Amino acid sequence: MGTIIRETRSVCPVCLRNLPARLVREADGRILLEKSCPEHGDYRVPVWQGRLDWESWLLGTPPLAADAGLRCPGSCGLCPEHEIGSCCVLLEVTERCNLRCRFCFARGGEGAREPGLDELKDAIREIVRQCGSPLLQLSGGEPTLRDDLAELVRFAKEAGCSYVQLNTNGLRLAREPAYARRLAEAGLDIVFLQFDGTREEIYETLRGAPLLELKKEAIRVCGEARIGVTLVPTVVRGVNDDDLGGIVSFACAHAPAVRGVHFQPVSYFGRYPGKPEEAERYTLDRLMADLGEQAGIPLESFMPSRCDHPLCGFHASFLIEPQGELRPLSSIAHSAHSRGCEKDNREYVARHWRRAPEEPRPAGLSSDGMDFDAFLYRLRHESMTLSAMAFQDAMNLNIERLHRCSLHVYDRGRIKPFCAKYLTPME
Repeated sequence: MGTIIRETRSVCPVCLRNLPARLVREADGRILLEKSCPEHGDYRVPVWQGRLDWESWLLGTPPLAADAGLRCPGSCGLCPEHEIGSCCVLLEVTERCNLRCRFCFARGGEGAREPGLDELKDAIREIVRQCGSPLLQLSGGEPTLRDDLAELVRFAKEAGCSYVQLNTNGLRLAREPAYARRLAEAGLDIVFLQFDGTREEIYETLRGAPLLELKKEAIRVCGEARIGVTLVPTVVRGVNDDDLGGIVSFACAHAPAVRGVHFQPVSYFGRYPGKPEEAERYTLDRLMADLGEQAGIPLESFMPSRCDHPLCGFHASFLIEPQGELRPLSSIAHSAHSRGCEKDNREYVARHWRRAPEEPRPAGLSSDGMDFDAFLYRLRHESMTLSAMAFQDAMNLNIERLHRCSLHVYDRGRIKPFCAKYLTPME
C-alpha cells in the first residue's frame, strides 16, 4: 500500500465523470494517480517514475483546493478557477489530412470539414479579443492542404497575433518549396514539424510510410525560407524511445534551420491503437532520464515549464559546441526565479524557436573565449532548445494541472485548455 501525498480530482476514463483522485507514492519511488468510479471501477496509472525528485520538481506548487475543479472538464473554458491566461492558442483550419497516423489527437483524416476563409478570420478576431496577442498555432488535420494558408498567416499578424506557428507533417513543404516561400513572405514565424526519429522504420510504425527523406527536405526548404523549425517527436515506448539521443544529434547537425526539439510523450486521446498497459506509460521524468543518458545531458539542465504546471513539461537551453556537444545554459537551480506569466513564456518560445535575421559571424569566435556580442551571436545562431509537453488523457488527467494550462484551443467561440478539448474516453 502506497502513501497518499496529494489529493486532486480527475475523471473516469470510461464515462468522463468528475471524480476525486489521489497521488500515491509507492515503495519503489513511483507515483501513481488513483481514482474510483462507482460505475466502472478502480483505476491507477503511473505519472512519475522516481527518476527525479518529485518535490524539487514541483517548486512548491500548491495542491488543488478542496472545493476546486468540481465542474472540470465538462464545462471547461477559461473560468474564474483557471489560474493562467493564453500563451498559445491552437486553431484547427481543416479536418483533412494526407496521412493516417496511428496516434493523432485530432483524428486527422476522419472528417472532411474545412472552415471557410471568412469563418477562420472571424475566429482569429475572436481569439485576439479574448486572449490579447497570443502565439497562434495553425493546426488540423494537416493545415498545408489549404491553398489559402498564407492569407491566413498574413491576416493573423495584421489582426494582432504576436507570432504564427504552423503545426505540420511537412510533406507539402518538402514537395512544394514555393508554397513554403509564400508562407514565409506572409509572416510565418515557426514550423512545428512532426519528426519522430532518425530511422525509417519509426515512421513506418507510427505514420504508415517511410518519411525521413521528406522530413529532411522540409527542413532544408524551411531553412532556405528562413522559417525556424522545431522538431516534434511523439515518443512511444519500444518504438523510438531509444532514438532520443539520435534526434538531438540530428537537430544540432541541422542548426540553425532547426531551432529546437519539442518532445511529446505519447498520450492516449483522439486516435490511438488501443488501451495502453501500465508498462507503456512514458512519464516526463523517464523522458528526462533517457535524454540524459542518450544525449549526455546533465539532469539539472532541465527546468519545469515556465508558466504551466511543473508536471506539464520541461525546457532546457544549450549552446552547440563545434563537435556537436551541448553546453547547458539553463539549470533547475534557477527555476524558482524564472517562473513567468503567459506573456513571458510566449516571448521565451518565440526567442528560441524563431529564426534570427542573417548576420555575419564575428571574427575569431571560439567556444573558449567570447565577449558579450559573440555570446549573443551564438545564442541567436548556434543554440538549441529542448522542451517537452506531457499531454493528459482520460487515465492520467489531473485537474490540478488543467487549472494551470496556458496552451489553449479555440472551439466554436470558446477558449479551452488543450487537454480538456481533446479528452477522449477510453474504449
